[in-house]
Amino acid sequence: MSDVVIERLEDRLLTLTMNRPENRNALNPALCEGLVAAATRAAANVDAHAVLLTGAGPAFCVGGDVKAMASGEGRQLSPDDRAWSLRGWMETSRLLHDMRKPTVAGINGAAAGAGLSLALACDLRIAARSAKITTAFARVALSGDFGGTYFLTRLVGSAKARELYFTSPVLTADDALRLGLVNEVVDDAEFAGAARAYALKLAHGPRVTLGYIKHNINMAETASLEACFDNEAINHVRSGGTADHREAAAAFVEKRQPVFRGA
Repeated sequence: MSDVVIERLEDRLLTLTMNRPENRNALNPALCEGLVAAATRAAANVDAHAVLLTGAGPAFCVGGDVKAMASGEGRQLSPDDRAWSLRGWMETSRLLHDMRKPTVAGINGAAAGAGLSLALACDLRIAARSAKITTAFARVALSGDFGGTYFLTRLVGSAKARELYFTSPVLTADDALRLGLVNEVVDDAEFAGAARAYALKLAHGPRVTLGYIKHNINMAETASLEACFDNEAINHVRSGGTADHREAAAAFVEKRQPVFRGA
């Protein structure tokens, strides 16, 4: 664990908080490395049934530390070495997207550049009403990283993704909701509690089955119809053998809410 990423596991929900509030959680090497390590632990932690990613202070994450870029930090490395280092840090986005449990971005404030990419890598996004969202990369003459082009294209389509990357408009949370970039917007005063409650619903769901659902949807992004059908059939049968499925079936018959154990 590191002080730039706060990890808190409570009631099956693992909250990861980017903790550089004085820099609006801008991504420097320490934060990038801390996020990779925290996401790796989160993926392997069977007690964490869902993950909530958020930021300390008034911002979610404003992307790369532009002040450090302007100072020339890291330019003593070769382009290949810098690319290799960046690719390693980008594993956080892959882990958020691939881990077999729901991931939620709690966008408490500005999400820009790679910060937006991290939010898009999560399965779901809830935003505070005052949050501002932008791709930002073109404004600093960079092409984009942390998977933003991949995730945004799949969320809004190629034409809209091009517009958002080429022109970098600053979107309000309500704008983002209309575009499908976020799933829910709540007033600022209610945000912390609402984001936690949103993620807790997933943490108390049928853990194994939600992992299978996520696997099915991830596979649908790239695989053939036949491969997706095969995968759906296998995962459906496997989830049918879980204790949570038996509990859900009994609860349906008894006309009550199921109590899932994550097994």
